[in-house]
Parts: sequence; structure tokens; C-alpha cells
Amino acid sequence: MNIAPNYISILFVATTLATIYFFYLASHKSKIGLFIIFGWLVLQSAIATVGFYLNTNTIPPRFLFLVLPPVLLIIILFNTKKGILFIDKLQLKYLYLLHVVRVPVEIVLYYLFIHKMVPQLMTFEGRNFDILSGLSALFIYYFGFYKNRLSNKILLTWNILCLLLLFNIVINAVLSAPFSFQQFAFDQPNIAVLYFPFNLLPAVVVPLVLFSHLVAIRQLLKVGSNRNMV
Repeated sequence: MNIAPNYISILFVATTLATIYFFYLASHKSKIGLFIIFGWLVLQSAIATVGFYLNTNTIPPRFLFLVLPPVLLIIILFNTKKGILFIDKLQLKYLYLLHVVRVPVEIVLYYLFIHKMVPQLMTFEGRNFDILSGLSALFIYYFGFYKNRLSNKILLTWNILCLLLLFNIVINAVLSAPFSFQQFAFDQPNIAVLYFPFNLLPAVVVPLVLFSHLVAIRQLLKVGSNRNMV
């Protein structure tokens, strides 16, 4: 296989840090939240660096350790009083800015495809239209919060549509990875997520993007939501 050049790794690390930064702002600069995210980032970076995820023949797949803990944490937050309190205080305007990182993520995926680390179907030339979420996020932020011209219904619709786009690429990415249940891209599978720093995409970036959508949907469905602009 081809190893991705350093500039791709640097771009992705910068994108990951930007994702965390926007979430940090949305959480009113919660140091506890930042500590948890960075602790998880450091742990996953260390595990991937020693080649833990390169063994794809284990049952269950080691890949689950990348995605299962963040998903469980999201479930816990939405089902506990302290979690709900944290969720309802998050500032939506920063969560919408967070989605802008989906543009550089798509650029990274495209270059990873060129270097044969992901299949074409995971790029905007294939089945991945998630770049539309990132591009439209600036529009949503400007007209929804800066100008306050978008209704909650429009914002809710945007979140649902972008959530579907996220599910689309996640499903295709998982089914393109070299696991026992692989369904796509046998000639050029999704191996990038097995290596640092690209393992941080399913471990950190995608969970924060997913969580941001779920938080926005909850807040927008609340009666009298003020979009937590403060």
C-alpha cells in the first residue's frame, strides 16, 4: 500500500483539533469535557501507533474499540439528568460551525483515495456527499444565528438531512473496511482508519459531529428554544 504524505496527516490533525475546539466553545469552555476528549484522543493515538488495529481478523473486530465507547457515552448523556443538563446548555451556533470541518475531512478522504488508503466510494467522486453538509454549515450559521432569519423548522430539516448524509458515509466506510463483513471496495479497501492519525476520524471527529446533530435536534424540538446563542 501507499503511505499518505505528511501533509495529509497534518491537515487531518488540524481538522481534528478544530473539531474539538468548536465543541469546546459550544460547551462554554468546559475543562472536564476537554479533558475527556483529549484523554480519549491520546489513548486512541497511542493504540493505533503500535499497530493495534492492523489485526482485522479478531472477533469481535478491534475496530469496535474505536467507535463503541463514544456511542455509549452519547447514549449515557441523553439518558441521565446531568447529561441532559449538559446537552441543553450547549451553544448551537458553535455546533453549526463545527460542521464546517466536514469540508477538510472530505479533502483528506480524497487524497487518501489517491494514495490508495480509502476507496473512491468514500469520496465526493463516489457515494460521499457529506461535503455538502460542511459547505452549507456556514450558510446555516450566518443566516440562522448571525442574521437570525432561519426558522427552527428549517434548522431542524437541515440537521436531519445532514445526519442522513453522515450515516451514509459511515455505513459505506464500515462496509469498505477489511473486516469479515466487508461488502464493498475489495480492490482498494478502507484501511486508513487502521492507522494514526486517521483512526481519529471514527474515534473523535465522527462522534462529535453525530453528537452535535443530536443535540441540535433535541434543542430545536424543545418548546420555545432560543437556540442557545449566549
